[in-house]
Amino acid sequence: MRSWGPLTAVCLGTFMLLLDVTIVVVALPDMARALDASLSELQWVIDGYALALAALLLGVGAAADVLGRRRVQVAGTVVFALASLGCGLAGDAELLVAARAVQGLGAAAMFATTLPLLGAAYQGKERSVALGVWGAVSGAAAALGPVAGGLLTAGPGWRWIFFINLPVSVAAVWLTLRVVPESRGDARRRVDWAGTVTFALFAGVLTYGAVRASAVGWTSARTGVTFAVAALALAAFVAVERRATHPLLDLRLLRKPAFTGVLIGAAGYNAAAFGVIPYFSIWLQTVLGMSPVRGSLVLLPLAATSFVVAAVGGRLLHGVPARYVIGIGLLLIGAGGAATAVLDADSSWGALVPGLTLAGVGTGLVSPGLAGAALAAVEPHRAGMAGGAVNTFRQLGYALGVAVFGTVLTSRMADALGRDAAHTAAGGGAAALRGALPEHAVREAFASGLNGAALTAGVTGLVAGAAVLLMVRTKRASAAGQGPGAGAHAPGGTVAEGAGERLRA
Repeated sequence: MRSWGPLTAVCLGTFMLLLDVTIVVVALPDMARALDASLSELQWVIDGYALALAALLLGVGAAADVLGRRRVQVAGTVVFALASLGCGLAGDAELLVAARAVQGLGAAAMFATTLPLLGAAYQGKERSVALGVWGAVSGAAAALGPVAGGLLTAGPGWRWIFFINLPVSVAAVWLTLRVVPESRGDARRRVDWAGTVTFALFAGVLTYGAVRASAVGWTSARTGVTFAVAALALAAFVAVERRATHPLLDLRLLRKPAFTGVLIGAAGYNAAAFGVIPYFSIWLQTVLGMSPVRGSLVLLPLAATSFVVAAVGGRLLHGVPARYVIGIGLLLIGAGGAATAVLDADSSWGALVPGLTLAGVGTGLVSPGLAGAALAAVEPHRAGMAGGAVNTFRQLGYALGVAVFGTVLTSRMADALGRDAAHTAAGGGAAALRGALPEHAVREAFASGLNGAALTAGVTGLVAGAAVLLMVRTKRASAAGQGPGAGAHAPGGTVAEGAGERLRA
């Protein structure tokens, strides 16, 4: 590499924005106590960020092609930093959720411009090296998020998981302006703002309905109205995209079973692998009484195993069709979720380790190949749209997974404790209930709720795996493509250049 400057600048921003997807997980119980937050508010601390990132990623990327990618990258980093400050200073849950959503806006601007900036700065072999380093950094962010969150929460306090972004943002902006060249896409392209707005409305209302269902019930009129509004927003998005000159997502791509299968796999992957992790963290700290650091270490088998499998699999599974690598990986993630659904009132943290390890094996297989499979399913000039769609569906899957699994958790707890007590316990207030309810009853109810959430996550992974195996078909192998070991894994998403194989629609 002749110059590491542009790569360093881009990786700083990428590491920071993907770290913030998972760094809050271990801090949720402390946030709940400090802000007197309910479970639904805790869900939105996670989902506000993920939804903004998912809903705006494609639209902001198109705008960056016109306005200048470096300019949008810097603006996004500034917005991210200011929102991080707002998160750290938030005095109540509502302000924290709002600041997290603004953080997601800044992250979308940063993430959408990352690979185009690297593509403009590097060519040939240097580009391959840069993408490999970027992929490793992305994976490290996902793995280190819970541990970093645990250390900061146990040390200076949970607010520092946001304050720590400020010096990193300053360094990223300074380095980007100094060493990253400006680049643009097709100047004639018009930004599909109507598509951006209607998709954001659909994703937000759908997730809101899933979160609210835990309080008002899945069959209530309010839930039905919410989902009806989401359906109308989706219909509006489809109508807009059909008429747009430069759509966010060319709907004709969805006629390709291979591409649609990859998108289903992407959404199911992030939901099944990561959507229930926040509730494991709450259980470990509030029911088992573990510290934030010890609680974060219990979750490490998922990340550590996935790293090992991705590294080894890249060599051993080169040339194996993505259909099998991704599909079997998703089935393993589903099996891992089901394997954690074995808790009872007397369970300890060790009950999670086999399932988390099995899910880690699946994660190491799935995540590196998703982007390459999506790119292989479309024409080369649609590569940017395909990669953006994969990231969007991954984030949307994560947001919906957190919402749906949280609803399942509280619904099952409500059957045992009553609805108000269930929300108190699931929101991190299990200790407060021990004086009013027998401790064994609280532990049993929480375990039952977690079992339901984990089993739902497992079914999600199994369904997504079956969809990939049925819909993604191999046409021919490409020696120039990427193997399963390329890329990176993170709840925040991953994009890789190139394709492991050409897929039949």
